[in-house]
Amino acid sequence: MRAKIACIGAGRMGRGIAQCVAHAGHEVTLLDAKSRDGAAFAAFAEGALEDIRGALMGMVAIGAFGAEAVPVILARVSVLPLERAAEALAGAAFVFEGVPEVKEPKAEAFALFDAHADAGAVLASTTSTMLSTELAALTARPEAFLNAHFLNPAFLVPLVEVSPSERTSAEALAALKGFLEAIGKVPVVCKASPGYIVPRIQALAMNEAARLVEEGVASAEDVDRAVKYGFGFRFAVLGLLEFIDWGGGDILYYASRYMSQAMEDPRFEAPAIVKRNMEEGRIGMKTGSGFLDYEGRDLDAYRQARMADFLKMLEGAGMVRPPVLD
Repeated sequence: MRAKIACIGAGRMGRGIAQCVAHAGHEVTLLDAKSRDGAAFAAFAEGALEDIRGALMGMVAIGAFGAEAVPVILARVSVLPLERAAEALAGAAFVFEGVPEVKEPKAEAFALFDAHADAGAVLASTTSTMLSTELAALTARPEAFLNAHFLNPAFLVPLVEVSPSERTSAEALAALKGFLEAIGKVPVVCKASPGYIVPRIQALAMNEAARLVEEGVASAEDVDRAVKYGFGFRFAVLGLLEFIDWGGGDILYYASRYMSQAMEDPRFEAPAIVKRNMEEGRIGMKTGSGFLDYEGRDLDAYRQARMADFLKMLEGAGMVRPPVLD
C-alpha cells in the first residue's frame, strides 16, 4: 500500500513536491496554510491544480511521458482549506512543510502537525535557510522532525538534502530516506549547517563567475559556455571530491597555492584537509585512497566506466562527432 502524503503550504514548493509524489503513485493533500473565504479558497485551489497540470504538460512536451498520464497523476492531488487540517493530515505517513521562510508561519504549521498528524508520522521542513536544530524546538515531537531541502524544480531535480537535528530519531531519518529513494529521489544527509551542501558550493561558484565578468576576464556568455561544456559535464559524472582523487590531491594543493599567490587572495588556498591528506599519503586513486577509498577496486575498469558515463552524457547533448577517416 502506498503511503499517503500531506504538504502544509500549497505554494511553489508544496506543488512541486505534490507533483513528485503523485507521479510516483501516492495520494497527496496540499493544505492551504492561509485562512481564506470560500470563493478565495476555490480560486486558490483551482490555481494550484492548474499550476501542477501545467508543469505536467510541460513534461509531456519534452517527452517525459504521454499526455494520458496527466489526468491520472493530477487525480491523486487534492487541495484542502486550513479549517480542514485534521482531515488533510490524518493518515499521512510524511508531512512536508513548505510555508514562507519566517519563524511564525513555521511555528503555526508545526502546531498543525502536532495537533493532527498520526503518531508515527514524520515531519519534514523544506526550508533552505533555517536549520533543523532551530526548528526542532517548534514541535512537540522533535524526534519525528528533520529538514528536507528539495532543489527547484522539485519535480525534476533528483537531489534532496536531508538535515536532521540532534533530536531526530534514527527511525525518522531512515523512513524519510527510504521514502525519497522509493519515489526516485537521491537523498544526501548533512549536519545542520548554513547553506547545506549544494547552496554553499553553488554560492561560491556563482560569485566567482560574477567576479570573472566584473574583472573583464571573459564575457558572461563565455563564462557560461566554459561552465556548461567544461565544468558542468565533468562534475555531472565525477563529484568534486572524486574529481580531486582522480587527478590527485597534490595537484589541487599546488594549483591552489599558485592561484592564491598569483591573485594575492587567500580565498584560493586549499583547506587544511587537502594538505593533511597529502602528508598522510592519501592523494587519491594513485595511492589507493584520498577523500574516497579505492583499495581492492579495479581502477582500470573504474576509469573505463566513468569514461563511458561521460560519453553517454556528451552523446545526449549532441557533442560527440565520429572520427574523420578520409
